[in-house]
Amino acid sequence: MKLKHKIQAGVACGFTLVAALYIGCNLTRVPAGYRGVIVNLYGSDKGVSEQSAGVGRYYMGWNREMYLFPTFLQNYSWTGEQAIAMQTSEGLSITTSAGITYNIAPDNVVKVFQKYRLGIEEITNTFLHNQVRDAMNEVASTMTVEAIYGSGKERFISKVNEIVKKEAADNGIEVDKIYLVGSFQLPANVVESINTKIQASQNAMRVENEVATSRAEAQKTIVDAKAAAERRLIEAEANAKQITLNAESQAKANKLLAESITPEFVQYQAILKWDGQLPTTNAGGAMPFINVGSKK
Repeated sequence: MKLKHKIQAGVACGFTLVAALYIGCNLTRVPAGYRGVIVNLYGSDKGVSEQSAGVGRYYMGWNREMYLFPTFLQNYSWTGEQAIAMQTSEGLSITTSAGITYNIAPDNVVKVFQKYRLGIEEITNTFLHNQVRDAMNEVASTMTVEAIYGSGKERFISKVNEIVKKEAADNGIEVDKIYLVGSFQLPANVVESINTKIQASQNAMRVENEVATSRAEAQKTIVDAKAAAERRLIEAEANAKQITLNAESQAKANKLLAESITPEFVQYQAILKWDGQLPTTNAGGAMPFINVGSKK
């Protein structure tokens, strides 16, 4: 009996261990930052669960499968063989590496899985890649290679963002931005032609700037010359006025002086200057005459 009980206990322990291992092997963990989508593979309720699974551990068993979707911002780049090729309005083929930043809102994970029936990697590298490729071809077909490669690059990527964001939002994916990784890869002859045109444009701008500078310098010289001539004219006019004023003042002074010289004033000046001595010779026969009147 003891042996029988031991056997039964061993079988029970073994069964429990197997069950525990089975359950452990069929537990799926949903980590932080993710939401899970549970798919029932068989039975009357087969298909996608209506609700997503939050953070935790879930028993899947043999009939269920879990797909994990990150709900935080994702960033992917398509380079090398995944680089995107497009055609311009002239029919030229150009290639570029591109990137995408996006996220899936927690409430949209079921919608996204029902739409694509794939995991996040496959959705990114297949459907989103194709959406970006189609949008780039749509926009590039309306632009020349010079516009895309040069001044129109910003307008190009802005229009691509507009198209992809709308299409992705309709499918439950929130695209933050589409961006270019590096430069466009163009045929060598096209690059040479564009560079030559850019160089010619830069040379023309340089010559135009030099002409504008020369014109400005010439205009400045003319202005300076006019200013100098006007300054000399003003100085000449001022000098002429000063000379006229001086002449008028001198004439007025002379007039006043002439009016002030009387015979009495002349005799008075002679008296002031006479030393009281008569001249020792009188060759001319003239004698100094001082009219001394009654007034002393």
